[in-house]
Amino acid sequence: MNKPLQTIDTHSVMFITPRPEVVMVEGKGSWLTDNNGKRYLDFLQGWAVNCLGHGNPGMIEALNAQAKKLINPSPAFYNEPMIGLSNLLTENSCFNKVFFANSGAEANEGAIKLARKWGQLNKSGAFEIITFDHSFHGRTLATMSASGKPNWDTMFAPQVAGFPKADLNDLESVKKLVTDKTVAVMLEPVQGEGGVIPATPEFMRELRKFTKENNILLIADEVQAGCGRTGALFAYQNYGIEPDIMTLGKGIGGGVPLAALLATDAVACFVPGDQGGTYNGNPLMTAVGISVIEQLLAPGFLDSVKAKGALLKSELLKLCAEFNLEGERGEGLLRALMLGKDIGPKLVELARDRSPEGLLINSPRPNLLRFMPALNVSDDEIRQMCNMLRELLKDIA
Repeated sequence: MNKPLQTIDTHSVMFITPRPEVVMVEGKGSWLTDNNGKRYLDFLQGWAVNCLGHGNPGMIEALNAQAKKLINPSPAFYNEPMIGLSNLLTENSCFNKVFFANSGAEANEGAIKLARKWGQLNKSGAFEIITFDHSFHGRTLATMSASGKPNWDTMFAPQVAGFPKADLNDLESVKKLVTDKTVAVMLEPVQGEGGVIPATPEFMRELRKFTKENNILLIADEVQAGCGRTGALFAYQNYGIEPDIMTLGKGIGGGVPLAALLATDAVACFVPGDQGGTYNGNPLMTAVGISVIEQLLAPGFLDSVKAKGALLKSELLKLCAEFNLEGERGEGLLRALMLGKDIGPKLVELARDRSPEGLLINSPRPNLLRFMPALNVSDDEIRQMCNMLRELLKDIA
């Protein structure tokens, strides 16, 4: 039985962000329920984490079955799910080697380390990694330094050196930053926190050609855009290119803490002592990861993501026409609605507080909304979300 809200004391939880005065207690598919019994249509899904929604039966079955067999043999040993998920990922990508981590930031830290190690061995100690303005790569000191999020350069100064910033979709801005210290270029195929800004096909192809010609690694940060989110298993596959390194997080675990660093044989140069982690490759998490990837690879699933993405785009464009909004953008089921005015945070609050059912959306920038629903969201739920949003826009747009 759920406790009444007034009896729940949250004072011991460290304050890192404002949270509404509700406690989420249950989830099923695209819906969350709080401790007061109110339901919310969830178009956040843990910031694109719950790629199969809440309470996915396949994930639960995998978690329960593995928990009864083996939870943690230590990373000093192989385990069956670790091997199985590694094979599944390499069989369906251009990569040959996989290192499992617990978060996207940790996977990106590993990518930074791997690129620098490769630079030590192959480019006379080159260590600089060109990243992009408005990018987001995580919350560790190195990944914050790699990120192009405004004001992050002073939050925990001094930054980790070696991350000059270029402009997305501008190859000349990349070329201007290249020196003999440049070892890699790192980018998100779709900048999520930056406002859902996709890299153009032309830019990605030209960037890959340029990096190959100049012996520079290309790192695809697919923590948010990977694992089916754009309608392809991996976002780089939309562009007809092959990166040297890729990072995954969020969707690969479908809600459990799992991430991965993938690399080609030519780049996988770690030696014992270079990389590790207490829970990396944990069989409990990788068993869930197998269930997630197998469901994404089921016949027709990724095509359905593309179709649902097209429906969401169409419904958002209707809102643009009705309310004279600026437009929408994105790939697959990672999309943004450009509002033309700074009403995003207000819409997020009103959507959450609406009755009898709430709506969970996100405003990474005050002039837009971001949508990251479950990849198996129904067509009716997409339309329902847009109708909820339509009601709110009538009040404040």
